[in-house]
Amino acid sequence: MPEPRKIWLAVLMSLYGRNWITLLGGAMAWASAMLILGLLGLLVVDSSHAPYIGILTFMVLPGAFIGGLLLIPVGVLWDRFRAKKQMEVDAGQGPFPVLNLNDVHTRRVAIAVIVLTGFNLLILATVTYHGVVFMDSPTFCGRVCHTVMEPEYVSYKDSPHSRVHCVDCHIGPGAPWFVKSKLSGLGQVIAVTLDSYERPIPTPVTNLRPSRDTCEQCHWPERFAGDRIKVLTQFGEDEANTPTKTVLLMHIGGGHGGGKGIHSWHINPEKRTIYTPADPQRKEIARVRVENAKGEVIEEFHAPEGKYDAATLAKTEERVMDCMDCHSRPTHIFRMPARAMDEALEAGRIDPALPFIKKAGLEALSGAKGATGDEEQIARQIREFYEKEKPEILKEQNQKVEAAIAELQAIYRRNVFPDMKVTWGTYASNLGHEESPGCFRCHNDEMTTKDGKAIGQDCTICHNVLAWDETDPEILKSLELQ
Repeated sequence: MPEPRKIWLAVLMSLYGRNWITLLGGAMAWASAMLILGLLGLLVVDSSHAPYIGILTFMVLPGAFIGGLLLIPVGVLWDRFRAKKQMEVDAGQGPFPVLNLNDVHTRRVAIAVIVLTGFNLLILATVTYHGVVFMDSPTFCGRVCHTVMEPEYVSYKDSPHSRVHCVDCHIGPGAPWFVKSKLSGLGQVIAVTLDSYERPIPTPVTNLRPSRDTCEQCHWPERFAGDRIKVLTQFGEDEANTPTKTVLLMHIGGGHGGGKGIHSWHINPEKRTIYTPADPQRKEIARVRVENAKGEVIEEFHAPEGKYDAATLAKTEERVMDCMDCHSRPTHIFRMPARAMDEALEAGRIDPALPFIKKAGLEALSGAKGATGDEEQIARQIREFYEKEKPEILKEQNQKVEAAIAELQAIYRRNVFPDMKVTWGTYASNLGHEESPGCFRCHNDEMTTKDGKAIGQDCTICHNVLAWDETDPEILKSLELQ
């Protein structure tokens, strides 16, 4: 009596070994399955989740696995086609096989097919699930298309939202936007493959999901309330890198703040602010209209007549103002040289005791705009500055100078990406008005109603200045914030 192991081996051979097509399909399916299982185990052990292992596990090997499975029935059909004429000659047989489960061999083949199908479905379900999870991960979004997404990924990792998945902000909950994002992703993959994408990549302001479906899943506008203290530290370009502080009382407001405060006005649920942009990136505003909850116009402001082409504005889609119109870079934040240096000096990553380091560092960073050898030029410029102005510093504090050079180079790498033509100021934020017109896009004296009333640019609407560029603000002592 044959051993059970040999019996089932014969069954598998009869299933896979009918011809070279089924044999190839079986080999592809089994090899892919074993590699998938092995790499899944590797990804469980490896917490770094290397992007290329993920691509291989969830995108390449599943294709080979499915292709192998499809080859098996193709081989069977081909085998049947070759035997068709002979089968028609045999008495009592038609073009389709007779499934006789009373036959031991047939029964064993059927059992093998059912078991293997269940095993294959389990593998496909596991890979499909983990494939979707992988494609929604920051690793996939930021590191698979490394050159294209490097600026966004680097800024994301250094942002307040570095522990929030990309899809939570760019897609949000629900199937419709998930499908829409994947369809959009196909076009992006083609653009990357054909190297036809723009450099730098434009901010996608026109196809972002409304912030109420993304930002407001975590941030509750009606809970924004009251005033908050904001302290801005700047370092001078003198020998002592003298720090000064500006203290602002920010009128944050809230959804039901009685009309007082930034958020009370702009995201009040009882009224809507609607504007007409004058350019694709919404850096200029042509019209602003405020409506109450019933849709009745409360006020309407216009830019000076003739400033923008009326025919173009007539075709421009209006937009209901939401979070992203001010918080245009809540995650992908790119700093200008002065602000980046101030933050590094305040945090101690650059020693503020180094004479003239703010002046020298700012000059070195400002001159490095994305050319080959910029990092080496930064290092050379700092060393040459101290060799000329303060040679004793290189001798006595060389370690601090080298640490400052390393941080300046890191600042450069976080904000300048030559391959994508991203340099200082390429991606400016609309929050405030330090890097771009920001608030002043609407809040200016040019934007008026028909009877001449201007929106205005009264700073106290948004904040009160408690101290301005003071070395030792009294207000901070009073509030015990020093």
